[in-house]
Amino acid sequence: MFTGSYVALVTPMFENGDIDYKSLEKLVKFHVEQGTHGIVSVGTTGESATLNFNDHVKVLEKTISYIDNKIVAIAGTGANSTSEALELTHQSKALGADACLLVTPYYNKPTQNGLYQHYLKIANEVNIPQILYNVPGRTSVDMHPDTVLKLCEHDNIIGIKEASGDVDRSIELLDKCSEKISIFSGDDKTAMRDILQGFRGNISVTANICPREMHDVCRLASAGSKDEAEIINKKIEILHDDLFIESNPIPVKWALNKMNLIDKGIRLPLTWLDEKYQKILGKSLISAGIITKNDL
Repeated sequence: MFTGSYVALVTPMFENGDIDYKSLEKLVKFHVEQGTHGIVSVGTTGESATLNFNDHVKVLEKTISYIDNKIVAIAGTGANSTSEALELTHQSKALGADACLLVTPYYNKPTQNGLYQHYLKIANEVNIPQILYNVPGRTSVDMHPDTVLKLCEHDNIIGIKEASGDVDRSIELLDKCSEKISIFSGDDKTAMRDILQGFRGNISVTANICPREMHDVCRLASAGSKDEAEIINKKIEILHDDLFIESNPIPVKWALNKMNLIDKGIRLPLTWLDEKYQKILGKSLISAGIITKNDL
C-alpha cells in the first residue's frame, strides 16, 4: 500500500484563518484525479503547529471522508508532546486513517533514547501503521539511523519519511532499514535520486501544485527509468527550490491561490508570501507550465 507519490497537503483557509472545507474537498478531488497515491493530512505542511486540537481532528475527519477510500489517507499526528501525539494517533485510528505520520518532537531536542521512547510508546498503544518523520532542518533534532533501526523492529512502525536530503544518510538508511520498513523521501529536490537508489516513494510539497508530474517521476524512478524520470523532473525542478523561498507552506499556498484552488489564507505566525518573492515564484510557475502570465 505505502509506495509512490504522496502529497503533504496544505490546509486551505480563508483570510481570517478559518478553515475552508469546500476548498479542502476540491483539493482532495484534484489529487484523486491527478494520480496521487495518497494524502498526508495535517502534517507540518498542513500547519499542524498552528491548528488547535479540535481543528486538527476535524480536518483529519473531513479529509478522510472526502478521500472515501479512493486513495491512501495518512494522518499527521506528530507533536512535541508525546501525550498529544498519542491522543491524535488514537483519534486518527478511530476516524479510519490508513496510517499516521509522526514528526520528531520539535524544539524539545530529545535525546536518541527520548526519541525511541516517544515512538515506542505510541506504537505500543495504538495499533495502526506508523511512519516516522525526520526533518532536522525544521525540528532541530536528528533521528539517527541506529534509532530508526531499533524502532523498525516494532510491527506498527512501517516506514520513515527522511527529509535531511543528505545522500550519505539515504544510503545508510537503505543499508540498515530497507528490508524492514519503507523509506520515503521528504525532500523534493533529492527525491528522484533517492527513489532510484531504493526509496519507496516521496511525501511531497511540490505535489501540491503538480501532482501528475510528481506521480510520474516516482513511478519512473521506481521502475529504474532514470532518463525518463529526469525529463519530467527537469521541467519542475526549479519548484523544488522556489517553493521554499520562504518558510513552507507560505510559497506553496501562494502558488495554489494563483491556481485558483485555495483562498488567500494562512495562520499566524505564518504570513502571506512577501511581495519581493512573488515575481520569482510566479516566473517559476510559468516556466513549469503550472500557470500562465494571466494568472498573476
